[in-house]
Amino acid sequence: MTAPKVEIYTKWGCPYCVRAKALLDAKGVQYDEYDITLGGPKKAEMQDRVPGAMTVPQILIADQAVGGCDELHALERAGKLDPMLGL
Repeated sequence: MTAPKVEIYTKWGCPYCVRAKALLDAKGVQYDEYDITLGGPKKAEMQDRVPGAMTVPQILIADQAVGGCDELHALERAGKLDPMLGL
């Protein structure tokens, strides 16, 4: 089974971004990180893909928005994250 694409929009110095990436790193998950600290086209892209998103991180798994750090950890606690990641 091919692992789904994981993407995370972050800003420099964001502790929630660090925690979310640490969880993904601990699972050995490859992800694409988009730094939107200075705004620009990636911030606009994030807002197109996740309407109403005003905070980071914004995490997408297989093009499905799963939310931010708290939501990612909630999925982990519920045992739902590994199946989403194909683990």
